[in-house]
Amino acid sequence: MATETKKTTTATKKATTVKKAAPATKKVAATKTTTATAAAKTATVATPKLNNATYATGKRKDSIARVYLMAGKGNIVVNDRPMAQYFRRPVLQMILNQPFAVTKREGAYDAFVMVMGGGLSGQAGAVKHGISKALEKAEPELRAALKAAGFLTRDSRVVERKHYGFHKARRSTQFSKR
Repeated sequence: MATETKKTTTATKKATTVKKAAPATKKVAATKTTTATAAAKTATVATPKLNNATYATGKRKDSIARVYLMAGKGNIVVNDRPMAQYFRRPVLQMILNQPFAVTKREGAYDAFVMVMGGGLSGQAGAVKHGISKALEKAEPELRAALKAAGFLTRDSRVVERKHYGFHKARRSTQFSKR
């Protein structure tokens, strides 16, 4: 917010511009209160353990899963929660364990997963796709088994868009005889 004023001298008739500095305004720093849980969440994301992990991205419907796979005891952590707590339905838990079962690697790897978008079913499919891609990167000889099971192919089925003149994608208006 600098203001400009012009001074003219009578002897030379030249205009000189002088800039005056605007008064300094105090900036109020917004302070955030961090709790122990918020600090723990940021610590889990940026742990040095993830530096030697194998990374892969899995996708399904509107869900995107970022998977970090490292040697371990078979623990799967999804969005800072254990798999059984995040995916409560046994069917979704089974979907996550399928790549390990097909390759006979149950309990050999720990997976740290960050998933967002879509619903639980799409998220489970995205995590399965990401785990499969990470397993293939970690051990390239597992590609044949994962490819035969169809886990490396991204399931491209998505929800059909709504069309003009329809209530939903295919739901038409109610027929009126009169």
